[in-house]
Amino acid sequence: MFKILLPILLLLCSAVVQAETRNPDGYFFEQTFGDFKAELENARKNGQSGALVMFEMEGCPYCRKMRETVLSQAEVQDWYRKHFVIFSVDVKGDTPLVDFNGANVTEKAFAARFNVKYTPLFQFFDLDGKPTASFTGVTKGGVKEFLALGRWVVEGAYAKDSFADYKKAYQ
Repeated sequence: MFKILLPILLLLCSAVVQAETRNPDGYFFEQTFGDFKAELENARKNGQSGALVMFEMEGCPYCRKMRETVLSQAEVQDWYRKHFVIFSVDVKGDTPLVDFNGANVTEKAFAARFNVKYTPLFQFFDLDGKPTASFTGVTKGGVKEFLALGRWVVEGAYAKDSFADYKKAYQ
């Protein structure tokens, strides 16, 4: 009997896990026309904390890992979308966008302003479009650590504590 129930149980468990994941392009990142200034105004109107930009590039294995293991999780998507407007910027991209100050730039020109050397780089901005905190790479603690990163910014703890110290206090 156990031999029959085990495959069924495994199938059910995998279905539950799949139900909790969603495509980051549709559920984490904003569907935008590239006007960051207008999107930031929407964030202000909606009571959000600011903006989050993920600087990434095609073929980056660390970007892919974050997208597949963390940014695809419904819990992460729902929490971050509640607190931030979120954009993806290709550090080598030529797609035009309007920055937080209203200037027309390309994705790669916008990324160059932040001296992006490694991807992914998660750059947070306040409601005035000023950079506040950043995180480079893959969160070693997966979903839990990425949610802590967001709380660190929303609570304003980045202004007084390093993320490493903040994480220690909440473990």
